[in-house]
Amino acid sequence: MVLAFASFREILGKERVLHLKESATVKDLLDDLAAARPPFKEAAFDDTGALRDYVLLMVNRKRIDPTLDLSRPLQEGDELAVFPPLAGG
Repeated sequence: MVLAFASFREILGKERVLHLKESATVKDLLDDLAAARPPFKEAAFDDTGALRDYVLLMVNRKRIDPTLDLSRPLQEGDELAVFPPLAGG
């Protein structure tokens, strides 16, 4: 399941259940989302296809490091949360 927050929620919806191939990774899931929703691709990835620095990812409510963990395999029932930059005051 993918949970999207703030502006990503407007693009992807609050929750999205996807069926991935066996051995799919976090990167595979993000690429599938980007292919299905071009506005998400524009918001989350730069022109080279790299995930933008400000995108925050969590798998099963634990933050992951996009520079190290995009190749992390996903298991049935895993939850990926995607956050855009947040500002507050």
